[in-house]
Amino acid sequence: MKRLVALLLLAYALPTHADSPPQVQSGRIERLADFASALVPPRHIDVWLPDRYPADGPYSVLYMHDGQMLFDAATTWNRQEWRVDEVAGGLIAAGSVRPFIVVGIWNAGKARHGEYFPQQPFDALDAAQQTALLALERAPGQPLFADGVYSDRYLRFLVEELKPVIDARFRTQRGPEHTFIMGSSMGGLISMYAMAEYPQVFGAAACLSTHWPGTFLRDDNPVPDAFVDYINDAFPAAGAHRIYFDHGTATLDAWYPQLQQQVDAVLRRKGYDEGNWTTRVFPGADHSEAAWSARLAEPLQFLLAAPHADAKAP
Repeated sequence: MKRLVALLLLAYALPTHADSPPQVQSGRIERLADFASALVPPRHIDVWLPDRYPADGPYSVLYMHDGQMLFDAATTWNRQEWRVDEVAGGLIAAGSVRPFIVVGIWNAGKARHGEYFPQQPFDALDAAQQTALLALERAPGQPLFADGVYSDRYLRFLVEELKPVIDARFRTQRGPEHTFIMGSSMGGLISMYAMAEYPQVFGAAACLSTHWPGTFLRDDNPVPDAFVDYINDAFPAAGAHRIYFDHGTATLDAWYPQLQQQVDAVLRRKGYDEGNWTTRVFPGADHSEAAWSARLAEPLQFLLAAPHADAKAP
């Protein structure tokens, strides 16, 4: 387990720098290279467009974190990928989901942890707890939170800077009923947080292998309770939004079952049910892109199910 955590920390500290867009088996990629922001560091945005784009538009939009890991194993640090183009393209072609595009947002490398760690729960910790978290290191001399916690700015970047460009440049449907967000691990946390902070923008979120510890501490860790309190206080009321959670049972995912059950209990108290929420467990699945790609069809169908089983979305 210690070796796995070390590898994860190293991997997410070292972003992949591809000179050209990823190669895909289905659809095509349009890259918004070095997308500039007044709020966060610049990064590539890889937009996946399905085979029939733009003929089937307007399209729903799925925003996905860790964009450099989504499409092409030849360019990723671990030679794994989510296989988004293959899985999404197959579901669209089969009519299992409405037509949609994917906006793959590259992470910020060493600043990833601070971008994806929900800021309001962090701010709710006392000063000593915050100081202790900010002192954590991914390796000697390398802070885990390299640039502090600034996920509120990251979400503003998505909503105020990136989404208007996507909607202006591509043939999209713009309301929350057509705008979704997804990520894994820390990306699961920021996806949950995005829907809670911007319920008028994101109508549903999918959070795979959500990293409820927030750090890599298992004992004397105040973070999970802070997340549970935040969901209890700030999560949208049941009815207008949908949320998908899952986890495996191996490697880092073995940390999550009890913490996920605490979150599930809050959602039940808030009125969420099988019509707008699911938590899936995948026995034996580990904490990797290979595991997430193997079950990717599940959250995609939860978020983007076609209006009728026998017809594609208009």
